[in-house]
Amino acid sequence: MLPKDFGRLAKTPDAEVSIDNILVQRLLRDQHPDLAHLDIALVDAGWDNAMFRLGERFSVRLPRRQIAAALIEHEQTWLPRLAAQLPIAVPVPCRLGVPALGYPWQWSVLPWLSGRPADLELPHPRQASRFGEFLRALHTPAPTNAPKNPFRGVPLQERAAAIAERLTRLETKTDLITPTLKTLWRSALNAPIDTPPSWLHGDLHPRNILVENGLLTGIIDWGDITSGDRATDLAAVWMLFENGTARREAIATYGPLSEATLQRVLGWAIFFGVVLLDTGLMDHPRHAAIGEKTLQRIAEAGYNGI
Repeated sequence: MLPKDFGRLAKTPDAEVSIDNILVQRLLRDQHPDLAHLDIALVDAGWDNAMFRLGERFSVRLPRRQIAAALIEHEQTWLPRLAAQLPIAVPVPCRLGVPALGYPWQWSVLPWLSGRPADLELPHPRQASRFGEFLRALHTPAPTNAPKNPFRGVPLQERAAAIAERLTRLETKTDLITPTLKTLWRSALNAPIDTPPSWLHGDLHPRNILVENGLLTGIIDWGDITSGDRATDLAAVWMLFENGTARREAIATYGPLSEATLQRVLGWAIFFGVVLLDTGLMDHPRHAAIGEKTLQRIAEAGYNGI
């Protein structure tokens, strides 16, 4: 997961609490003792959360920073309400954990979803229409008490300052910040939001999309769930599919996009690409590779964007 403040961070933040197999087992014995006998293995420790596999059927997800604590609560509250309308599996929490034994935040036991992150196993181009269907099913009106997120789904002008320094720095390190890319970014900044607010995943980059044998099997890491500009999520089409025909198929399945919306989508794709590449070059090669590929696809597509 990329954190809420990842547009400002220079590198992967340090954990604020130590989380290991022993802590997870102690928490399970304390709160869910019927699961405590299962094997525990660390899967990943991202920017905000640590993820452990628990036996064959479960996983355990725990915040590693204070800023992520509220995000776990958002998942626990809203994913059960959204899951039924989505055509791709999502990890609805099946057990809830509370602070205990020196661990300060809520945590979750989730179903284990099969598959590998999409940056390690590309989806087949024929999955593009299924991804478009998923986004269309997700982007429905959210209630007034939906989580607020000042970093996702907002007007891109509010993210411009976070990107300006990174663009300048990347121009000295790569040849990806082309005149075309800068023109598309300026167009996105000026494009009005002409769609009503909708539910958003908010962090829909390839590490949060699971693939198995070319098929999309799961969408994970919903901590940034919010209501806002759907262009934020649609940017994932450019991060996920290297083939322009597949990208066009995903967009066609999703439904018609206005010129302003397409400009904003490309702007969010540039935003994610720039931040992933810039932070990744510092300490995270997988993020750097995602960012590089995203910016390359936009550059190759040119001014029409697809």
